[in-house]
Amino acid sequence: MISTEFLLTSLVVVLIPGTGVIYTVSNGLFIGWRASIAAACGCTAGILPHLAASILGLSAILHMSAIAFQVIKFIGVLYLFYLAWSMWRETGSMQFDSSSSQRGLLRIAIRGFLINILNPKLSIFFLAFLPLFVAPEASSPLFQMLILSSIFMGLTLFVFIIYGLSANGVRRYVQKSPQIIVWLQRSFAVIFAALGAKLAATEQ
Repeated sequence: MISTEFLLTSLVVVLIPGTGVIYTVSNGLFIGWRASIAAACGCTAGILPHLAASILGLSAILHMSAIAFQVIKFIGVLYLFYLAWSMWRETGSMQFDSSSSQRGLLRIAIRGFLINILNPKLSIFFLAFLPLFVAPEASSPLFQMLILSSIFMGLTLFVFIIYGLSANGVRRYVQKSPQIIVWLQRSFAVIFAALGAKLAATEQ
């Protein structure tokens, strides 16, 4: 049976704005609702490898291997800096286009996937988080962890879509002012750079 504590804790964790939320919101704001859903799906899919690693105990190995952790973290930091640079470079050139092509949506989803999969802290987080809610009397702890993981991913997808659609809801106000567009794009670029710097500064 799924506890209320697990649902509430998961909801709080998902609601806290992080890299995935910022990425989803920026796509909903600048590109459209389809892009925000693609971003939400990509970010959610990026959680899957971390959950699998936690269930299989691979994150424990990652935690013990400082070199592996640092390599993944370094790649993740570089990718966040790349996103920041890309958004800053495109300042003022982004077009508000709701009819994003299927290829464009796939690219957005892949970026979201990479944002989460390249954050090694997620594996360690789930290694510490999921076992807390596995019932000691559970006949199959592995099966219960799979259920908990599925619920967490479902909550993540739902909340991220809400964030993205909410951002898309204010597009018509934002697109009337080029100055606001430039300011927002640069703000998101700075946020991505700050998140990259924060990840770089964290220790294993």
